[in-house]
Amino acid sequence: MAAIPAAAAAAYQSIANIGSSASTATGAGAANATGAGSFTDFLNGAVKDGIQTMKTGEHLATQQVAGQANIVDVVNAVNSAELTLDTVVAVRDKVVQAYQAIMNMPI
Repeated sequence: MAAIPAAAAAAYQSIANIGSSASTATGAGAANATGAGSFTDFLNGAVKDGIQTMKTGEHLATQQVAGQANIVDVVNAVNSAELTLDTVVAVRDKVVQAYQAIMNMPI
């Protein structure tokens, strides 16, 4: 069963390499000139926003422990971080479910 995660990691790496080589080969500037970004750019932005939300929640919680933050701001930041984490977990579960569905398809 350990071969499946390794195969998934290898597949992910090869897809990441295809995406990066395709964007450089076709010219990423052409896609951005029309106002449409690539799916990779969208995912990178979403991940960075999620990480920033989590860091903000942690930072405000730390400040609250030191007595330097407003409790309302802390609660809002922590709730936002929790919602972000729930969203990331849900997306991860859907990706794993899709991967399993593809692997179970008959050839």
